[in-house]
Amino acid sequence: MSIFEPVLENMATYESFIKLNGAIGDLVFYNLNGKNIVRKKSGFNKTAYKKSPTYEKVRQNSSEFGHCSKVGKLIRSSISKYIESAEDALLYQRFAKTMTEIKDLDSEHEKGNRTVKSGLKNKEGKIALQNFELGKFQSFRQEAHILLGLWDKSLHLDKAIIADEITIVSIKIDFENFLTESFEEKISLHENQNEMVFENHFSEEDDVLHFVVAKKDSQIIKMGFV
Repeated sequence: MSIFEPVLENMATYESFIKLNGAIGDLVFYNLNGKNIVRKKSGFNKTAYKKSPTYEKVRQNSSEFGHCSKVGKLIRSSISKYIESAEDALLYQRFAKTMTEIKDLDSEHEKGNRTVKSGLKNKEGKIALQNFELGKFQSFRQEAHILLGLWDKSLHLDKAIIADEITIVSIKIDFENFLTESFEEKISLHENQNEMVFENHFSEEDDVLHFVVAKKDSQIIKMGFV
């Protein structure tokens, strides 16, 4: 004789002299934390998920979500010490959302294969990254831009930004293998200096992001992607 007691939807505990473990028909029996559990078999099928047209949108979203998560983690790891100073508990979620927004701007690939790399080729994608703010610190938005020279680069800041030290983190991203290489350069500024030259560590063919930190009296006043 068995007595079944509901636990969750499609799941119940049971009492019986016969202890079952395994599947019988559409039911699965097992022991969980000392209780005998019976539930209905899941309708999920791995083969169907991989091949069925029914799951096409799910596969597309899953593939792009995984890509954005990996790229976001790569970028965050390159500026981890500055993320810590931002004291932003929701930064991970907000940055993941920004990566998704940039990926959605990819007009080169079909849905399911869209990438952050292609999204950043659009002006809107670059602006979305530049506008991203790390916690309590404002980003530069349109107050800074970088010009490429023959052997170096130059950073130009809006005259309204009063800083005495600039840190530039150049991040080379290998989107195919999910690898990064970065260089950090600190530059002390003279009074009213708003243009500075820094080393160009990578070639024009590389995918490079620049993260800039502006300090005044050793305190961060602004930081973000430029």
